[in-house]
Amino acid sequence: MPPDQYDVTDYLFDLQGFVILKNVAQPELIERLNKTMDQYLDLEYLQWRGNVQRFDNNGHAGIELQNIVEGGQAFEELIDHPGYIARLKRYAGEQGTYVEGLFIDECFASVRRSGGYFPFHTGGEDGVMRGQYRWVNGYFRVGQVNMLLALTDIGPGDGGTMVIPGSHKANIIHPQVKAGWDENQKIDQIVGAHQVTMNRGDVLLFTDTISHGASTRTNPGERRVVIYRYGPKWGNTRYGYRYSPELLERLTPERRAILEPVPTRKPPSA
Repeated sequence: MPPDQYDVTDYLFDLQGFVILKNVAQPELIERLNKTMDQYLDLEYLQWRGNVQRFDNNGHAGIELQNIVEGGQAFEELIDHPGYIARLKRYAGEQGTYVEGLFIDECFASVRRSGGYFPFHTGGEDGVMRGQYRWVNGYFRVGQVNMLLALTDIGPGDGGTMVIPGSHKANIIHPQVKAGWDENQKIDQIVGAHQVTMNRGDVLLFTDTISHGASTRTNPGERRVVIYRYGPKWGNTRYGYRYSPELLERLTPERRAILEPVPTRKPPSA
């Protein structure tokens, strides 16, 4: 896509490292996603149900249900939802190259209750290739873009995502983050950090390179989100999860091409 065809959302994504898309998922889909999640919330840490596993990445983060795309039809619909898939292809899909295409390297649902938070992590200063943020010859070349869908309203005190705008291009780590302020639940006091508020059905797209975390939840109830992490088709899964043959068989060709962009090559007799 030539630069003169980019819109204000693309501009803000490049400038800030994140953008909010309003009213992406309809209430009916949100209801189905929440009801499906309810069926997994009794899992103990590391326990499986089908091909979904509870694997909490951080002790303060709450419940995380990994490989959630295996949870059913509602989660399959998020693979290539029309509300954001074109932008993901534009940002992270290596457009115009011989390796054009997307891959989801991690997909999970998160439930955070009172007291939960997530420390700030990543940032442009890390220089990690997997999450690199580049602009080359008029094209986005982003190593990873996260799609975060709000399944509940997320306002002040709800433990919402926090970002440091522009930090995807930073050369220096934030001094407070370096000093470990956010590890002591002072995450809301990080100078320059922005707490993202969302309504259920909104989507937050952000480059994984941006310094981000989640504020301390002080309200009762739950914060529920689904996060799918998209990168170029040549990527690999973060934790080694593999999609079941049953899931791959029932997907549309377009969705299967995102979950399995490079099919296994083997002789006919194997």
